[in-house]
Amino acid sequence: MNLPRQPRETRGHGLEPLAVLPVFLDLKGKRVVLAGNNAGAPWKVKLLAAAGAHVDVYAAEAGEELRAVPGATVAGQAVLHERAWTATDLDGAAFAIGAMEDEDDCVAFVAAARARGVIVNAVDRPHLCDVKFGAIVNRSPLVVGISTEGAAPVFGQTVRARIEAMLPQGFKAWVGAARDWRETVTARLHGFAERRGFWERLTDRAFAEPDRAPTETDFAELMAETEAAPKGGAVTLVGAGPGDVELLTLKALRALRNADVILYDDLVAPEILDYARREARTMLVGKSGYGPSCRQDDINALMVQLAKSGKQVVRLKSGDPLVFGRAGEEIEACRLAGVPVRVVPGVTAAQGAAASIGVSLTHRDAARRLQYVTGHDRRGALPDDLNWGALADGSVTTVVYMPKKTLRGLLDRAVAEGLAPTTPALVVFNATRPNQTVLRGTAADLAERVDASGGQGPAILMVGEALALGVAAAETPVSEAALAV
Repeated sequence: MNLPRQPRETRGHGLEPLAVLPVFLDLKGKRVVLAGNNAGAPWKVKLLAAAGAHVDVYAAEAGEELRAVPGATVAGQAVLHERAWTATDLDGAAFAIGAMEDEDDCVAFVAAARARGVIVNAVDRPHLCDVKFGAIVNRSPLVVGISTEGAAPVFGQTVRARIEAMLPQGFKAWVGAARDWRETVTARLHGFAERRGFWERLTDRAFAEPDRAPTETDFAELMAETEAAPKGGAVTLVGAGPGDVELLTLKALRALRNADVILYDDLVAPEILDYARREARTMLVGKSGYGPSCRQDDINALMVQLAKSGKQVVRLKSGDPLVFGRAGEEIEACRLAGVPVRVVPGVTAAQGAAASIGVSLTHRDAARRLQYVTGHDRRGALPDDLNWGALADGSVTTVVYMPKKTLRGLLDRAVAEGLAPTTPALVVFNATRPNQTVLRGTAADLAERVDASGGQGPAILMVGEALALGVAAAETPVSEAALAV
């Protein structure tokens, strides 16, 4: 009998130690000082001017490239002063950059800037910097900054190139429209959830049609959709898949991004919560096989209570919520309470496990039928009402969920009911996860192999002739049968 436990709030999994804090500095119309003429100086001046700054450049021996910069700026302004810098040149500056070849000159410049409360950077001298430059992807007003904290500049540049390829140039227009429309959206949509809904719809449209510029027609349509959308809280049952984060669907990602509260199970991979909104509350409401578990009635009541308070609730379940995930009970609880509920399906454990080990669950020469079976009933015992005739049919692929405690009894009974003892069978522990393990055998000997292995974690049992077409022979010794995939 499972011990009861209460739902409990958990901390988000997304925040890890940061090497640096990424911030964005608004320099439009502000004065910036750059002193020196090393190899990085010309590019830094162009970059600062592109951000809208007025850049005063002080270089006693300016090279041709630096002299050409004032005429090559795309925004802001750059003025070259062909003389050495002085401390008073830093008065009134918002930002300063030391671009000297000599270390002592840089140290003096940094000290003078800091004495006047000016943020300072020293080119190629990270130990002297208050702030550092990273690789930039420019889709202004969408700007992406990338830093490796100086550890691997080439790596950072490669990441920048990958992101450049992923972000269409047309995003500039969409983000610009968002900036232009923000004030109107705030005036017309008073609730946070409504405003977020508008921006989510705009984002979805931008990703669907990135290569065209948005129009006022887009604004009108997005506003109409938002104002017509149902108000108040709702519940979304979301399938998290068997463990591999990359198996999440786009619809699941969107639901996580929109959630105010996420109620998740023990079997959900912690990395999946990283895709949630940072502000979202996360609550563990899990059930563990033959261990402490939250009561289903408590989960239902919490889900309904949160939704009725106006929250967007995601009930995050391992695998697919509609396959042995008690989705029926939770959907019914929401409907009886008048709470809107929808379901986002996920990759179920059977599909994930089969794909990860390269076997087909059906085959026209071996299995034309596929059946999913639960390995235990409400009491944790082997269900009394299983169709043993169907389970004994070797031409069917049978997938048994949650089989660990009843595996031996299930296979013994199936063989007694007529299943050939040599029928291929396997158990997959931790399907699709880095620690996935596969144990292969037959209906007659698999239970012994599982007991000897001491395998831990969620498990799934597969039985059927179709499995022989993609796995090693049943006679494989146990030491070779336990394969990490």
